[in-house]
Amino acid sequence: MEYIQSAMLLHSAGKDITEESITSVLEAAGVEVDEARVKSLIAALEDVDIEEAIESAALPAAGAPAPTAEVQEEEEAEEEEEEDDEEDEEEAAEGLGSLFEG
Repeated sequence: MEYIQSAMLLHSAGKDITEESITSVLEAAGVEVDEARVKSLIAALEDVDIEEAIESAALPAAGAPAPTAEVQEEEEAEEEEEEDDEEDEEEAAEGLGSLFEG
């Protein structure tokens, strides 16, 4: 994960993502660098447009449809049921408490 994070950091800083720059970031973070993993990362990112990948990854969450009115009504009904259950429990607890009074 640190390897990908170092590439993302370099990208966001506008720096070239190279074996040397990845290694420098990882070493600065105190990570023991595996040169084979660095080479593999650089090779994997060779044909990737990072900006496009970020945008396409963000779209499903941002473009998720809003809940329908039916779903909202169901959620509200569930919340009301939970509130009613809590009130019933409180009343039962009060009733039990009266057994020990007095």
